[in-house]
Amino acid sequence: MDRRTFFVKSIGVSALAGSYLTFGKQRDLLASVAPPAPFDLVAVRGGEADVMFQKGIEALGGIGAFVKKGQKVVIKPNVGWDVLPERGGNTNPKLVTEIIKQCLNAGAKDVYVFDHTCDSWQRCYKNSGIEAAVKDAGGKMAPGHTENYYHEVSVPKGKVLKSTKEHELVLEADVFINVPILKHHGSARVTASLKNLMGNVWDRGFWHGNDLHQCIADFGTYRKPTLNVVDAYYVMKRNGPRGVSVEDVVTMKAQLLSTDMVAIDTAAVKLYGADPKDIRHIQIAAEQGVGRSDLENLNIKRITV
Repeated sequence: MDRRTFFVKSIGVSALAGSYLTFGKQRDLLASVAPPAPFDLVAVRGGEADVMFQKGIEALGGIGAFVKKGQKVVIKPNVGWDVLPERGGNTNPKLVTEIIKQCLNAGAKDVYVFDHTCDSWQRCYKNSGIEAAVKDAGGKMAPGHTENYYHEVSVPKGKVLKSTKEHELVLEADVFINVPILKHHGSARVTASLKNLMGNVWDRGFWHGNDLHQCIADFGTYRKPTLNVVDAYYVMKRNGPRGVSVEDVVTMKAQLLSTDMVAIDTAAVKLYGADPKDIRHIQIAAEQGVGRSDLENLNIKRITV
């Protein structure tokens, strides 16, 4: 399906007629502000991915605290690699299915899922299991493989990353849910919620060539997701971000939920077995006010399934 056909059917002719040049100014109006939550962070262990999300989101007040009737929801998992779920390269499809179902049950008008993949986008979508999961749950799998889907936005608080091109679905979303998988990354050291936002943009080459950690933190200042859910069911401990085999992966059966990207990434790195102080983009993001890294002062709910 080409770009025009997809968006005529899925978004509507009026959206095509609108100008994307104003999105940088309208972004805050379009974004759903994360509501006050009873906990700063929820950590769940010991269950299947869908069950852990059920328990975790319940602790945060239910999906209805984040998604309202008639809203457009965009979910951004990691679907970057042409590998099976057990390889730990992409977000667990069971988790994606459950989030979509809950959003639709809460009255969401549409739920879109996409990623700017690294491998062939058709093969990534299929072999990750994400495409089938989205279809089965009643969501819409959207493409992100050509530059026409992305639109220039400014990053006012960025120190290195001053502007970038972000996918139009995120720019149009009422609710944006960030669903990374926790894993090793050769350049960033660890992938979690902050790093996962690189799949929202077109030109990742600039990031890699101009202080990757600073660019990751800079983009974190641009638009904070309504909710972050870190998938740590299968955790790749080496050879990331693609991985080589299942031998690189540890089955942790864990999940983290928070509205705060810095807090959730700090907890994720500790779960991974590293020191958050050694992950520069997390420390920079905390310094730039993206979120809090002082877990000892946060209200954390721990759940065992």
